[in-house]
Amino acid sequence: MQPELTTLAVSIEDHVAEVALNRPDKANSMNSAMWRELQSCFEWLDRCDEVRAIILTGNGRHFCAGIDLGMFGELHSTSDDPARRAEQFRQNVLAMQDNLSALEKCRKPVLAAIHHTCIGGGIDLVCCCDMRYATEDAYFSVREVDIGMVADVGTLQRLPKLIPEGVARELAYTGRTLPAREAREVGFVNRVFEHREAMLAEVRQIARVIAGKSPLVIRGTKDMLLYSRDHSVSDGLNYIATWNAGMMSAKDLEEGITAQAEGRPARYSE
Repeated sequence: MQPELTTLAVSIEDHVAEVALNRPDKANSMNSAMWRELQSCFEWLDRCDEVRAIILTGNGRHFCAGIDLGMFGELHSTSDDPARRAEQFRQNVLAMQDNLSALEKCRKPVLAAIHHTCIGGGIDLVCCCDMRYATEDAYFSVREVDIGMVADVGTLQRLPKLIPEGVARELAYTGRTLPAREAREVGFVNRVFEHREAMLAEVRQIARVIAGKSPLVIRGTKDMLLYSRDHSVSDGLNYIATWNAGMMSAKDLEEGITAQAEGRPARYSE
């Protein structure tokens, strides 16, 4: 059953789900409800057999202006014991990390379609996605350094895996703006589009192509890519051999080969 959502808008068509950050009057800043709903939404989409690919976008003028600053007061305990205050803060941060990691753990590929503003927590968010696409007016910034804190929900861990480490360090140390074209040059985004409508049209087409593949194969491929990111080549090779030995589908393999021979799209079950 779809969870009740107040900060996200979800639609599903042709096996593709679109999840839109839906606080346009607040530049899609991430309040406590949005953090929790991102996790519940993507955990639900992971379980939803109808969904084979997911597009993450934002309603309104901005993609995401980062964490709602009003949340900072919610992260701290009122205990008079410094140790207990520290423990509570740590637990709150770990929970927020889990909120965003739900996108990475979701077995379906997540394609971020980013327009205009993507800063702070927005960077943490899109770093959890499989691919990123942007409009020409999009810009990115690791803003935590400018408000006197170390980014703590994923940017410093994931961004250096996505772009050259020196560039990631420069962005994290300076807080400077990374425009869309430069983001494309360093490999952070796959493609840059003139405007949001053109971007969404192309990203939807890419998502439909993914949705036409074997869902089991796509899920296994995402699993392999994430595992290989965090392990040695030798470990990754051993893992894929074991995975395919147990979960390669003879049914899907036969359908794929037959469809190729007959010159038609393959038809895979959920």
